[in-house]
Amino acid sequence: MKENQAAPLIQRLQALLATALQVPAEEVNEGLSFGDLPQWDSMGHMEVMMALEAEFGVEINADTIAALTSLPTICEYLKENQHA
Repeated sequence: MKENQAAPLIQRLQALLATALQVPAEEVNEGLSFGDLPQWDSMGHMEVMMALEAEFGVEINADTIAALTSLPTICEYLKENQHA
């Protein structure tokens, strides 16, 4: 996804979540939250967190993992903690 860095952050996140959760991109809407899709369970959440670390170069600790439970909160976290 590195070639997509010019895309708006929300679009990059939607693509990342679709890939991490192995769902079609159209299932990942801008308001998606943990539990909205069967794939976004506790294991899916860890996949999302690892993908965020790899894609955006942010370090995610246990407290952050518990807080980043929706696409909007992930987007806000990234805006505050990295330079996309």
